[in-house]
Amino acid sequence: MRTSPFPRPLPALAAVLLAAALALTGCSSGGGDSGADSAGSAAKEAAADDRRGAAGGDGDGARASAPPKAAASHVIRTASLTVQVEDVPKALDEARTTVENAGGYVGDEDTSRDEDGRERTRLELRVPVDAYQDVLDGLEGAGKLLHRGAKAEDVTDQVVDVESRIKSQRASVARVRELMDRATKLSDVVTLEGELSSRQTELEALLAQQASLKDRTSLATITLSLSETPVDEAAEDDDPGFTDALAGGWDAFVTMLRWLAVALGAVLPFAAVAALLVLVWLRVVRPRLPRRPAPAPAAAQAQAAPAAPAAREEEPGARD
Repeated sequence: MRTSPFPRPLPALAAVLLAAALALTGCSSGGGDSGADSAGSAAKEAAADDRRGAAGGDGDGARASAPPKAAASHVIRTASLTVQVEDVPKALDEARTTVENAGGYVGDEDTSRDEDGRERTRLELRVPVDAYQDVLDGLEGAGKLLHRGAKAEDVTDQVVDVESRIKSQRASVARVRELMDRATKLSDVVTLEGELSSRQTELEALLAQQASLKDRTSLATITLSLSETPVDEAAEDDDPGFTDALAGGWDAFVTMLRWLAVALGAVLPFAAVAALLVLVWLRVVRPRLPRRPAPAPAAAQAQAAPAAPAAREEEPGARD
């Protein structure tokens, strides 16, 4: 068989057509460069990068979106105690010392007194989670325990979710910064600056949420209420003696005098008004009333009664 020294015309024609198509494609892409660099294309590119990063299109985005493994559980512990003590200021100082020795601190504090003069204090204590149970047991032994309540809330999933979102948001901010470095038009820079500002704001909110969770999980909160023991309950264990009886009798006597003074004070205005009315009657009204004629004495009536028959007897003799 003999081979032709000239190449076949079909492969050469195909190569020419392919080169022409590539030239036309390059021209069309060169003519549309101005549209690709517009503000809308920059924003779309940033959004596309975010979607690729969230979907795991590149290695960095996949590592940022992958949730980290939780090494230990994160639990928010809170407790409330109501303890009755004989001396509130002393018990308050002991509670402060216990919390400070455990590495915690005293938060809010509120002190008041009731009608009987007994002092009451309510304070919020923040202690490390490792010393939480020891501090709680120590505060219970300060006096008579009236109430205890404890609560534990597991927020491990929330902590892991916030950490994952922070990593993704940091990667998003970094991508927008890269697009800003490559931007050449002012409109692109302005658009990307808006995107960067919104993403940084969201990142700061996530960081604040992470700090709050860290504070609540690393430090337990104990709400302690201290109240003084009533006087009668504190003296129940002691037998009453002469001094106690004398003091009780004196208190009863003073109480009786107090009630008599109160009763006298309540009656005194009415007594003053009644005395004034009687004085006005005797001095003003009674002297002006018309007086009745005084009745004749009984002896004069008795003497006048026999004289009337004697006068009747003398009348016949006079006629004679």
